[in-house]
Amino acid sequence: MKAIVISEPGAPEVLQLREVEDPQVKEDEVLIRVHATALNRADTLQRLGSYPPPPGSSPYPGLECSGTIESVGNSVSRWKVGDQVCALLSGGGYAEKVAVPAGQLLPIPAGISLKDAAAFPEVACTVWSTVFMMGRLSPGESFLVHGGSSGIGTFAIQMAKHQGVRVFVTAGNEEKLAACKELGADVCINYKTEDFVAKVKAETDGKGVDVILDCIGAPYLQKNLDSLNFDGRLCIIGLIGGANAEIKLSSLLPKRLTVLGATLRPRSKENKAVVVAEVEKTVWPAIEAGKVKPVIYKYLPLSQAAEAHSLMESSKHIGKILLVT
Repeated sequence: MKAIVISEPGAPEVLQLREVEDPQVKEDEVLIRVHATALNRADTLQRLGSYPPPPGSSPYPGLECSGTIESVGNSVSRWKVGDQVCALLSGGGYAEKVAVPAGQLLPIPAGISLKDAAAFPEVACTVWSTVFMMGRLSPGESFLVHGGSSGIGTFAIQMAKHQGVRVFVTAGNEEKLAACKELGADVCINYKTEDFVAKVKAETDGKGVDVILDCIGAPYLQKNLDSLNFDGRLCIIGLIGGANAEIKLSSLLPKRLTVLGATLRPRSKENKAVVVAEVEKTVWPAIEAGKVKPVIYKYLPLSQAAEAHSLMESSKHIGKILLVT
């Protein structure tokens, strides 16, 4: 099969399409003929050499895909050859075929194309497991998502609105803020021209929001804590801005704040299967009802993975970038 190989750590140009061996399928896995895969920030970090795949995982980038099942392991019962599915991966989506534990597969949601379904598994599992399962975001609460126009952000806005939550977002230009508004965001903040802490406080009568989803890390840590309501929860899923920060512990105690950190990729297949089952039960009906829609910025052929990475790192995109085999 063909796959995108990281020839050495470096710029997007190190991504090369090569002939490689087909993956071996274990008893509890299925082999998927990949139709599409979606870019995630983790892919760019892996390309740079700073986020290696978990032991035993595919060496190729790609944390989600859609496609058709070509073969099934002996212990797999739910899925059969020919089924169209999408899947949460530990790696290997940038390829023509990928082997996946059966517990990480999802059916294609009704009304969604096979191609566009590749945009859902990673963002749905990340947002649902972090914001709703760990962060306990509930109807009637308020929620701030940084990078509202990203793949994570565009999904989080829609899912939170569907759950009856008041949504705040930050983004870096008016086009991105308009897109967030169109998806249902209630309060849109340009982080380049506005103080998001002051804006959040002004919009909540000084109280702050109940949950924050953050991918920036160090530069936003204290600001996020200052933006939380009593019993607020800060969910950190990325460190784009840096990993080391000092905070005033006195800001935690009086408001009974909780700081949560989470990544999805290193979790065990058993843990991922639990998350995927929850997503199928709670998120898939929202997608099938048209309450949560895929937001696709651009489709590119797999051979143009380098161009796709350059586009992602330019931060010009709104929503997801898909590679199609």
